Amino acid sequence: MPRVSAPVVKLVQRTTEPAGVQTLRSTAAAVIAYSVAVWLLPEPAPLTAPLTALLVVQVTLYATLTTGIRRVNSVIVGVLIAIGFSSLVGLSWWSLGLTIFTSLLIGRLVRVNEFVPEVAISAMLVLGVSQVADTAWDRVWETLIGAVVGLLFNLLLAPPVWVGSAGASIESLAARMGTMLRSMGEEVVGNNPVSRAAARLHEARRLDHDIVEVDASLRQAEESLTLNPRVRQGLLHRVVLRTGLDTLEICAVVLRVLSRTLTDLAKARTEESLFPADVSELLQELFGHLADALESFAVLVTTQLAADAEAAEERLAEALVRSRATRDRVADLLLEDVQEHPRQWQLHGALLAEIDRVLAELDIEERTKRLGEELDRRSGEAHARHPRLRALLRRLGRQPV
Repeated sequence: MPRVSAPVVKLVQRTTEPAGVQTLRSTAAAVIAYSVAVWLLPEPAPLTAPLTALLVVQVTLYATLTTGIRRVNSVIVGVLIAIGFSSLVGLSWWSLGLTIFTSLLIGRLVRVNEFVPEVAISAMLVLGVSQVADTAWDRVWETLIGAVVGLLFNLLLAPPVWVGSAGASIESLAARMGTMLRSMGEEVVGNNPVSRAAARLHEARRLDHDIVEVDASLRQAEESLTLNPRVRQGLLHRVVLRTGLDTLEICAVVLRVLSRTLTDLAKARTEESLFPADVSELLQELFGHLADALESFAVLVTTQLAADAEAAEERLAEALVRSRATRDRVADLLLEDVQEHPRQWQLHGALLAEIDRVLAELDIEERTKRLGEELDRRSGEAHARHPRLRALLRRLGRQPV
């Protein structure tokens, strides 16, 4: 068999990713909408139809159904406003200003939410292209054609699922936290300069920005799972990912507090080692185990295959067992050290408490319990919101996702 060149392989890989699939879907929907508009309408270039199709074919089916209708309403309202102004006053500087003002005002009244500016944009485009009412009505039909094509396209060909990219973001966040813990382990050996401890604290604070980015990726994944016919256990996947990120977010907060504690210790012990040699060696080992546990936890919550998830859970359980055993040894040595050197004993206690918090958040039994509670809560809310739809799905023999 002939060998396939590397650029071709990369191109195929990109087109099979969610972003590549969405690009192809948007292009196809726009072309179909244009072809249908050319076939049905007398306009020589009905570009409003493919434009509307591009706007309606959102990244997820849920976004299409929730925002696509509002977007179409904004376009139609803008076109209708332009029809009225073109028939009555024509195009001038004052009529343009009045059109924009009226469009923005009516856009808020019809509750198109974030698409209020698109009402004015649609009105200006129609008003500028033509002042003939019949042509403006053609724009309305083009918009409807594009909207229908876009909605049908997403209903018949479900959008891609973005779980993979969200999972990669969660694993990347856990990897950064693990790297930070291992760096802390290296810094507790010997004397830790205040400047280096402060830099680590600043790095821990930046985790908040990373969490915001991961949360955005996760929201996209949650939307892609909602109402998607490709997914049979959408609620379970959403809850697993969301509760996993919640756990990592709490651990990130604890890491920031832990960095603060080590910085305070560095300020108090500028002329001596941060800990005795035996304590620092065990702390370095403990931070390494915690890093392993965090990374294994991220793999566990992002793995969909049962066999891989079981292996990840075993690695997490082993890392937690090693962490707890090492933590107890550290606690015994710190107690002896406090009795000999009573200074900053409260910081030693804070250090152990922060480690205990991370271990508690990653505990497998507690996570299983929280996961079950969240599933029950989400299911109850869904049944309360749509009782008739749920009853219909049960009659049809389908389980809602």
